[in-house]
Amino acid sequence: MKVEIYSDGSARGNPGPGGYGTVLRYVDPKGGEHIREYSGGYVNTTNNRMELMGAIVGFEALNRPCEVVFTSDSKYVIDAFNQNWIGSWVKNNWKKADKKPVKNVDLWKRLVEATAQHQVTFCWVKGHAGHAYNERCDALATAAADSNHRMEDVELKS
Repeated sequence: MKVEIYSDGSARGNPGPGGYGTVLRYVDPKGGEHIREYSGGYVNTTNNRMELMGAIVGFEALNRPCEVVFTSDSKYVIDAFNQNWIGSWVKNNWKKADKKPVKNVDLWKRLVEATAQHQVTFCWVKGHAGHAYNERCDALATAAADSNHRMEDVELKS
């Protein structure tokens, strides 16, 4: 099963109110297009945490192993996989090359687990450049950041 996942994160301040937006797209064998959208907002979070949450929500929505093309404008997320920072972080007990702890390790661990059963291609797209699904994710993320129904990001460390 081939699935496309698009995601974006947003924060009004860093930290500040934030949100994520995620779009899953699947074309069935008969050519029918299926779209699912997800979003959520947080009272006080960071842009990077929301970029990670957008990805996590997309992968956690899949209920069987899939071939996934994951597209985001987040170099933070895309480069972590494409440049194998993840492998180095895991090998070094979630420490970076400078021996400092990886930030947002709670979400990185969750994303690694969520991607484990899938065959994933990570693709970067320039943000705010007219890519339809990236623009939709941005709209979902900013609406969630501005919503009155935001959650607490309990793992955010000051």
